[in-house]
Amino acid sequence: MGHREDLLAGAKRCIEEKGWSRTTARDIVAASGANLASIGYHYGSKDALMREALFAAMGDWADDVQRSLEADEPAGGDQDTALRERFETRWTRVLELFGKHQAMWQSQLEAILQVRHDPELRAAFGRAQPEGRQGLVGLIHGIDEHDVDEETSRVMGSFYMTLVSGMVVQMAIDPELMPSAHDLVEAMRRIVGDAPAGPDALPAPDAPDAPSSPAG
Repeated sequence: MGHREDLLAGAKRCIEEKGWSRTTARDIVAASGANLASIGYHYGSKDALMREALFAAMGDWADDVQRSLEADEPAGGDQDTALRERFETRWTRVLELFGKHQAMWQSQLEAILQVRHDPELRAAFGRAQPEGRQGLVGLIHGIDEHDVDEETSRVMGSFYMTLVSGMVVQMAIDPELMPSAHDLVEAMRRIVGDAPAGPDALPAPDAPDAPSSPAG
């Protein structure tokens, strides 16, 4: 590898080992075997290198998920059942790999908390949003991300990204708080009203008062 690739690999290693906020330029130099001047030459600044390293590490997680899902068998049964089974199976894999990449997700959370004071970092996350949404739809639905249309990416991709963001926050607080894929399916089933009435069901919204019948 050249210095540019060495620096990127070193920055990714620092993100994993030291986190976003505590990594210094000298840490990256020590991890990469390069020198301080090469950071400016290849990336312009340490912050620019860290941004690229973070998004590259997020890509590594997506690649891991993709490899894990490649052996999935198509779900059987009717279409609704197949969709639920595929969602639960694939989110189970996604959640398993959250643990493997926990340090990266914690670094991402640290970075997100700084976007208010870092316009360039905020812009970088903004540019990554459409591709991230599209990629998540592709992963969960088992299709090529380039086949995901804009509307599906906006609606479903935003939903999946919201789930991922919530998982990151709960994992940072306590991994035991993270819901299972089965919990997610059950929650959505109850929200859309596909659950039998019972003590665990969500209460139905209040119905408007029925008009009084005219006196006969």
